[in-house]
Amino acid sequence: MSDVTRQTFNEVMVPNYQPADIIPVRGAGSRLWDQQGREYVDFAGGIAVNVLGHCHPKLVAALTEQAGRLWHLSNVMTNEPALRLARKLTQKTFAQKVFFCNSGAEANEAALKLARRHAQTRFGAHKHEIISFVNAFHGRTLFTVSVGGQEKYTKGFEPLPGGITHLTFNNLAEVEARISDKTCAVIVEPVQGEGGITPATPEFLKGLRALCDKHKALLIFDEVQTGNGRTGTLYAYMQTGVTPNVLTTAKGLGGGFPIGAMLTTNEIAQSLPFGTHGSTYGGNPLACAVAEAVLDEIGRPEVMAGVVRRAEQLREGLNSLGRRYGLFEPVRGAGLLIGAPMSAAWKGRAKEVVNAGLKHGVWCLIAGPDILRLAPSLVVGEADVAEGLRRLEAACAELAAMPKAAGA
Repeated sequence: MSDVTRQTFNEVMVPNYQPADIIPVRGAGSRLWDQQGREYVDFAGGIAVNVLGHCHPKLVAALTEQAGRLWHLSNVMTNEPALRLARKLTQKTFAQKVFFCNSGAEANEAALKLARRHAQTRFGAHKHEIISFVNAFHGRTLFTVSVGGQEKYTKGFEPLPGGITHLTFNNLAEVEARISDKTCAVIVEPVQGEGGITPATPEFLKGLRALCDKHKALLIFDEVQTGNGRTGTLYAYMQTGVTPNVLTTAKGLGGGFPIGAMLTTNEIAQSLPFGTHGSTYGGNPLACAVAEAVLDEIGRPEVMAGVVRRAEQLREGLNSLGRRYGLFEPVRGAGLLIGAPMSAAWKGRAKEVVNAGLKHGVWCLIAGPDILRLAPSLVVGEADVAEGLRRLEAACAELAAMPKAAGA
């Protein structure tokens, strides 16, 4: 029996999280097992991170091989895995230059610092304003949490960095009215993740591109959650007809090993010359070796085709549950980033569905109190999806059968 339990968290950890009562100890593919040996179908994917599931053999092999060679150098030297990964990212995207870091927040921090420095060195100190969107999420550093559009994450951390404007997502007219020659960047998620799994419209993204071009501002795509095959292409921008100036990626890039990256062009990259930004762990050989294996695997056409098929299976299953039990409205999202909005009668109760799901052996997420979120492995099997939906149905049936007063 393990000598650590969920109670140990309360004793030794800072209370900024409220993790589930169970403690997983082993994973394989899209299944997890807890300390008591109970099995769960994993529809959470480590919050859209485990793109190849748990303990994928190619990732285990890449990590093990690199661990026997070289662990860390820092940025005073480079290493082969980092250079190979950067070359593959530039070959597969619009970008020509890559900056490696350790998380999505760090990637966005680098992108926002780049945008300000690029604008000020070329146009002057007046060009520093950043446009973001209400309900956006870009990370938890003070800068990125300020640029994100959710007050609950900034309250108590004031004073916040200035020069940031939050506008309504998918409202191009509002952006047109506020953008100016003082704007250095517009940052947007192709699908708002933490804000509710809300896709940007093609017209909105194309309009942002045109407005940024007009006002000589950088268009930054935050693809921390939508990237690395999650929406059915390597990056979501590839489906939009819009190419950003800067793209940030993390989460699935390492398949569970911490890594983030900022991608941009040759010209823009010159605005971060020697000494202007850095990361001791950025480009770590272990992380880059695993990420290269991730890129190779998700780059296979059959993997992306599987994303489309499993996304359709999940959408149909969730919509069927919604009709049958009245908990959900029609689902939304892109690829295997799926949100099921709670119906009017169940507003604010998405967490209850997650908790009931755990009881029945399926692990889901929320995206705010009103959205059930699913972000499973990109290689989740048809049988695993069917079994996860069966368990989720048992949870929905149990909730729907509860007396109304109990859930009021």
